[in-house]
Amino acid sequence: MSGLIALLDDVAALAKVAAASVDDVAGQAAKAGAKAAGAVIDDAAVTPKYLQGFAPARELPIVWRIARGSLINKLVFLLPAGLALSAFAPWLIPPLLMLGGAYLCFEGAEKVAHALGFGHEHGGPDGNHKITDPAHLEEEKVKGAIKTDFILSAEIMTIALAAIPPSNIWMEGATLAIVAVGITVAVYGAVALIVKADDVGLFMSKNGALRVTRALGRGIVRAMPRFMWLLTVVGTAAMLWVGGSIIIHGLDTMGWPVIYDWIHHFAEDIAHAAGRAEGAVTWAIVAALDGVFGLALGLVLVPVGTKLVAPVWQRVARLNPFV
Repeated sequence: MSGLIALLDDVAALAKVAAASVDDVAGQAAKAGAKAAGAVIDDAAVTPKYLQGFAPARELPIVWRIARGSLINKLVFLLPAGLALSAFAPWLIPPLLMLGGAYLCFEGAEKVAHALGFGHEHGGPDGNHKITDPAHLEEEKVKGAIKTDFILSAEIMTIALAAIPPSNIWMEGATLAIVAVGITVAVYGAVALIVKADDVGLFMSKNGALRVTRALGRGIVRAMPRFMWLLTVVGTAAMLWVGGSIIIHGLDTMGWPVIYDWIHHFAEDIAHAAGRAEGAVTWAIVAALDGVFGLALGLVLVPVGTKLVAPVWQRVARLNPFV
């Protein structure tokens, strides 16, 4: 009897350890996913553009195909690559993270320039050629969306990997897998809701049994263009903030702390002078200055990206179907 009790105690102890490990993985995944906010919001803002021009019945199947491709990008290609980097070349993670941050700054600045009437955005579906066959068009759009997702997913996974505390490969792998699945479900679940909101609103406005239901449906239809605009603005601001923050922290880590120190000292001085909610004020000022830095850096990178990097990438993409 005493042996059975001892065995049950051992099982209970193992269960506690396993539960603690699960909690650690979930907590690390939540923190790592939060660090990738800029790329996540941009992903949700960009994807609906690929669904323009399709019949409503094809929208959700297309979203599912893109989401499946996104999961393959993250779990089959990027997760093993991230674990290999962490195990064999951890020194490469900060430069790659800064490269992802620079890309966020570039993309955010390009959106700002486009909104002000300068240049054009490189992201989104390719409108340079017309395809009359709907099945072929869908195939082209899905492939284009998955290729764009690969870049954004690489940013997300790199940011998440850098945010994970040093641990064993199993913990890192489980955390990255949870981040990959969680972010994909969140992004493409949100995309599905966004692209079907108009149809739901239209159905409610025409078939609602109550006047308030019909009014709510009309409100949804009218609100969606403004919501998409707001999502784009928030996504752009998040990209500039996150991208600028990554670059500034990376420079500090690599031994050039001038910008990091100045921003934080300036923010702390202003917050101390304000005398209220110093933590919130400090965070807001740091985030704003990180975003300003990200915008400035992005505007410098826009001509480099559009005139040099983009043509090279397009040539590689034409040669390699997996890019």
